Amino acid sequence: MEQGIKFIAGILPLLFAFAFLVPVIDQGLQAAGVGAPFGLSTLTFALIIGGSWGLFAQVTGRWI
Repeated sequence: MEQGIKFIAGILPLLFAFAFLVPVIDQGLQAAGVGAPFGLSTLTFALIIGGSWGLFAQVTGRWI
């Protein structure tokens, strides 16, 4: 149990990125009527941006 909680706490930046940032970026792009670059869907673009930001936070330990 303790190992599971430690694991989840260790990946919180990635969980936050995929559970919150990706949907917000996707819906924000759709609401603004802005298309994603390079012919990507807005969800794919949001996964790339949100996932990259979450990975950066995971590795460096900070969001900015």
